[in-house]
Amino acid sequence: MGFAASKAATLNGARFLGEDKQIGSLATGEQADLLVVHGDPSAKIEDIERVELVFKDGVGYKSAKLIESVRGMVGLR
Repeated sequence: MGFAASKAATLNGARFLGEDKQIGSLATGEQADLLVVHGDPSAKIEDIERVELVFKDGVGYKSAKLIESVRGMVGLR
């Protein structure tokens, strides 16, 4: 994805919304939902599909378990 693309998808969007003091980057005191990816999407874009963990509201979820929990209900069958 590269730094410019990830910045455009996060910090620039937060700035546009006027929320960049609370969201859009990782810093002490800011809110953040994030993904832990196995690989380096800046070098190999396909790695963005290798999500290991999803953090939402401070709780970590294993990607494979999330996908299995909705199999057949959403997405491709």
